[in-house]
This record gives sequence, C-alpha cells and structure tokens, in this order.
Amino acid sequence: MDNLPRPSPAERRAAGKALRDRMPRTDQAAFTPPGDRPDLVDRLKALNARRIPDLLPIKWGRMTASPFAFFRGSAGLFAADIGPAPHTGLTVQLCGDAHLLNLGAYAAPDGHLVFDLNDFDESLAGPWEWDLKRLCASVVLGGREADQSDDAARDAVLALVRAYREEMTRFAGMKGLDLVRFEVLPDDRGPVLKGVLAKAIRDTPVRLLEKVTEDDGQGGRRFQSRPPLLAPVSEARRQTVLEAWPSYFDSVVPGRQRVLEVYAPADIAFKVVGTGSVGTTCLLTLCFGQGPEDPLFLQFKSEDPSVWAPYLAGAAEATHQGHRVALGQHRMQTWVDPFLGWTRFGGQDFLVRQWSDHKASVSAKVLRGPLLQDYAGLCGAILAKAHARTGDAATLAGYLGDGDKLDQTLAGFALAYADQVDQDHQRFLRAIREGDLPAMTGL
Repeated sequence: MDNLPRPSPAERRAAGKALRDRMPRTDQAAFTPPGDRPDLVDRLKALNARRIPDLLPIKWGRMTASPFAFFRGSAGLFAADIGPAPHTGLTVQLCGDAHLLNLGAYAAPDGHLVFDLNDFDESLAGPWEWDLKRLCASVVLGGREADQSDDAARDAVLALVRAYREEMTRFAGMKGLDLVRFEVLPDDRGPVLKGVLAKAIRDTPVRLLEKVTEDDGQGGRRFQSRPPLLAPVSEARRQTVLEAWPSYFDSVVPGRQRVLEVYAPADIAFKVVGTGSVGTTCLLTLCFGQGPEDPLFLQFKSEDPSVWAPYLAGAAEATHQGHRVALGQHRMQTWVDPFLGWTRFGGQDFLVRQWSDHKASVSAKVLRGPLLQDYAGLCGAILAKAHARTGDAATLAGYLGDGDKLDQTLAGFALAYADQVDQDHQRFLRAIREGDLPAMTGL
C-alpha cells in the first residue's frame, strides 16, 4: 500500500464527469451486432462445449420457453456482443449474469431474510456497464414475457437506471462501514417482494427434506430418484466427493468450520439446475447434524471460466474457478452463505454452497403494471450497492450524472438488444425444428 493521499470524493467525481469526453453517455446506446457474428447455432455449441452432452437437450428445451429464457441460457452470446465494445474503463466486481431472476431473498447467517444478487457463476472484475446493460435488457425481455408493452418496459428500465444512478450518488457519500453493512430487507419494498418473502419463509431445509428425499429402508433418508433431473450417483463418484470434502472444509471461513464439523454427509445425488447452468456437474449432498431434524443441503457445482474473460485483455486467469465465484459472492453480497467454499475433483473446479436455506426469487410473469417498474428500481439499487462496494462510487457517480441522459440512453439500448434476442430466439427455434439442436421440453 502506497502513502500517496487518495483524491477527495469531489476530485474523483470530477474525474468521472471528465470521462464523458472520452466515452459520451449517449454512446452507451450503441448496439450493432458484429458484421462477422458467427452463426448462432455454431456459437451455442461452442459456448457449451464443456457441458455434459447428454444434458444439453434439456438446456435447449428450457431455452425454447421464451426469448427471456433464451437470454438467461445464453450469457456467452451477450458477452460476445457487448464485450468488444468501448467502455469507460471503470472497474467493479461484476455479477456477470445480472438479470431479473438472478436476485432473490435468502437467509443471512443470523436467520433474518435479505434481498440481494444471488448468482455469481460469471463473476469477475470488469466494466460496470456490462452488468447494467444486461440487467436493463432483461427488464424488457421480462416485461414482454409478462405481456407488458414496450412503453411499460421502457419506463421500467428508466426506473432501474435512475435508481442505480441515484443510489450510486448516495453510496459515494456514505461512510465505508455503513456501506459494508448496507442491506435491503424484503419488507423495505412493500408489495413488490411480498410473494418472494412468503416463499422464502417456507423454503427451509426441513421442508426440502420432505420434498426431495425418501426413506432409505434403513431408518435414514436418501434422495429420490427422478432421472434425468435428479439421480443417484455411483459409489465411485460418491467416494470422489467425500475425498474432496477436506479441501472444501479448509476453504470455509474458519469461524464457520466448527459448525460444519457437526454435519456428516448421508447421501449424494446428481441434479440438473437452472437454465444457464444445465450441463454443468451439480452434486447435492444431504448432511445431518444433531439428528434427523437437522438437515443441511450442500450443492457442489462445477464452474467454467467466466464468459467475460475473453474480453478482458491482460486480466489474470483464475487459478480456481470455484474460488473465483466465491470471491465474487463475498465481495458483492452484504451477507454471505456461512458454508460457501470451493474444492476440486475429477479434473473440475467446484463451488460449494447451501442448496436451499430460505431462498426464493420472483417470477417474471407476475411483473405486471407498477410491479415491473418497482421491481426494476429495486434491482437497480441492489446492483448499485454491489458495484459501490467493489469500485469507486464517487468516480462512477460523476460519470452517471444527476440528469436522465444515461437513463434514456440505456432504455434505447435495452429495447434494441431485446429485439436482437427475439431474432436469435426465432433462429434458435428454427434450428431445433430442423434437427440442428435436439431439445427435450416438459422437464
């Protein structure tokens, strides 16, 4: 650490404002697909080359549901379109896959419910624009899925960027310790999160035990078998996971290791999860602590390099992809899963976290009328909090400004990119009809 005095907040804000000369805010609207944009089907196959081939038809099937579902399952396409474009050079910790459904409620270590970003598979340090633009595009696509007009979606994007901009200014003037502790409680936003909160309250490990496990015939519990979505693993795979347990244990925050010692693995199963994550190796581990009423579910999920990594020239490659994801989560969330960690086995890097502990997210289809705008504003505030914690909030605030120029600019970008996703989704559906991509639906 050097001894040079840090520029004052006013100086950093002025530096951010000066960045508009090099990167005008109106330039943030620019979106023109590269002239040499690879064929969509070839690109999807390349982006999923590391995935388990037999599971890709499930992923393609889930992405057929709507353009928004396609968008959620193709973060790499967005990165390829946006990554090469000019940006301000202001770096934050990226969520990497910021969209409406990658925020949600969950239990903080002391048990109270909070609302925050909750998916960090693509996280790494990079330009703040990448997260904000992806989140804005998701608002238009989510609004269309909820049968809302583009005018309503545009208003929601304006609310999102305004919240991001105004909250960034507030965070820039906040004491460091206050920013570290800042959280959004589900009750803070009234009806917009009422359903999410109710679902999160019900989502407990004990309830999950009843939902996904069964009597093993020997007085214990085991995962149900529902192939291909949930299936038992071989004894060899089970032993591999158990052998990796010590390295996972060592990665957990020391203050939580003693608690983790109480729990012992009882069963392991393979699980298909999400949309974008389908095809990764996801292993659920059922553990018990102080008896059958004290279950703990852990998810071991394989992690590939972030889709943004190819567009960060000179960035150091992560030596462990699970650690990369965990680091992003620690940096961006106010409260972090106490059992978050990482390990490596079978030639793959894994992130480990609780599978379910009062976790819940909103459904895009309920975001109608004022709920879409309210929820978009909430998402903008949450993203600003995460970026302010990991970047220079004052410089960012200086660039963002006090007027609505950036709001209007990104609303135009979001509508244009959503139209591109619609076109890509139609091309994707045609590829499935023609047999170029096998798809399984209804799972």
